[in-house]
Amino acid sequence: MTRKIIAILRGVQAHEAVEITRQIVEAGITMIEVPLNSPQPFDSIKAMREAFDGAAQIGAGTVLTTDDVEALKAANGQFVVSPDCNPEVIKATKAAGMNSYPGVFTATECFAAIHSGADGLKLFPASVLGTGGLKALRAVLPADIDAYAVGGAGPDNFDKWKEAGADGFGIGTAIYKPGDDAKTVRAKADKIVAAYDEVFN
Repeated sequence: MTRKIIAILRGVQAHEAVEITRQIVEAGITMIEVPLNSPQPFDSIKAMREAFDGAAQIGAGTVLTTDDVEALKAANGQFVVSPDCNPEVIKATKAAGMNSYPGVFTATECFAAIHSGADGLKLFPASVLGTGGLKALRAVLPADIDAYAVGGAGPDNFDKWKEAGADGFGIGTAIYKPGDDAKTVRAKADKIVAAYDEVFN
C-alpha cells in the first residue's frame, strides 16, 4: 500500500541522509522531504534520489521561491512542499514536472492553491487549525484533493485527524530530529507506520 505520509528530515546531514532514508523506506514510508533550511539540502536530495530511484519519492520542503524550484529540479527532486501558498511557486513546480503541496490554513488559501494546480494541500500549522477547522474546510473542499495535516499530527492522534477528513500527514520530529541515528529513526518510523495502518486499514 502507498501510505500518505511525508517524512520531514529537517536538519539532516548529507552524509547520513541515505541511511536514514533507507530505514524510513524499509519501514514503509515512501515520501521523504528534505527542508531547504537543512545543511546542504540539494546534496542530500541528489544522493537520496540516486539511492532510492523507483522505491521512494524524494522532495524538498520550505520551498519559498521559484529559484528554489529550479534548484530542486536540477537536483532531480520529485515534489515541492511549502509553508505558504504562493501561486508562482505552485505553477513553477508544475511546469517543472514535479508535484506541489503548498501550505494552507484558510479556505481562501486552499482554493488559491487548487486553482494554481496544487496536487495536495499541506494544512499548516495543523495544531492551530485543529480537527474542527479541518472538518469545516472539508465541507467545501473537492473530495479528490488530498489534505495533509502537518504540525501537531502524529501516531497518537491519526484517528482523530482521519475522522476530521485528513488524507495524510507530514511527520517531522516524531520521525527524525538532528542527532537521531538510523536505528532510532527506524523505531520511530515503525511506530508511525503501525499507527497509520491501524487507522487507515
